Amino acid sequence: MIATLGVAARKATQAAGVAVIAISLSLGFATGLAHADETAVRGMYGDPVAAIAFWQPQTYDDCVLMAAADVVGEATGRRVSEQEIIALAQQTPSQTHPGSIYTMPKNKDDPNTGQGTSYNDIPLLLSHYGVAATVIDKNDAGVPTGMAALKQYLGAGRKVIVALNAELLAGQPEDPKDPGPNHAVVATGVDTVNGAVHLNDSGVDDGADKIVSIELFTKAWATGDDELVVTGARR
Repeated sequence: MIATLGVAARKATQAAGVAVIAISLSLGFATGLAHADETAVRGMYGDPVAAIAFWQPQTYDDCVLMAAADVVGEATGRRVSEQEIIALAQQTPSQTHPGSIYTMPKNKDDPNTGQGTSYNDIPLLLSHYGVAATVIDKNDAGVPTGMAALKQYLGAGRKVIVALNAELLAGQPEDPKDPGPNHAVVATGVDTVNGAVHLNDSGVDDGADKIVSIELFTKAWATGDDELVVTGARR
């Protein structure tokens, strides 16, 4: 099962703007990477094995919400159910569009009958659980993204959600009816020895510690301008 962000959500994710830069600075992103305690055990950045415990499959078009729930678990040790994260998103006003962060689709098989979740609302959801985070893409000057930054974030113990194209990630042609970043996954590790990226992907039945090549991952990720949501530095 592949879930989409929805047209409105994809448009919303393109506008991080000055506010994101300000948030980034407040979390220490301007200097955090320069001083990050970056570690790689046998070429592995991050801890994908530990992250497996917080993977859950999605039931609706809520890949963004399930990625957020996964990150809450990884960051705090508290497992958040799909029902809980949906309820929170339904009762929390969005910062990017009128209404709540998420509206469940009237037709479960048609995501466009609901209101997809904007990446820019993820930090608000995470803050409810005491997890600080910010949204970044390659258009945000001075705030790193891309593979080098992803390795540093994961090596420093931060948790990362990425926006990418589900069809390309699966090794299929991009769907012309739904191009661009239409899926959210949690990046849990980068293995530089084997040239692989480890993911928790709620959109497939075997999505716990899903492993794809760095080449395939970067191709799918590039459709969303290398957009990611990253938690703040550990204190």
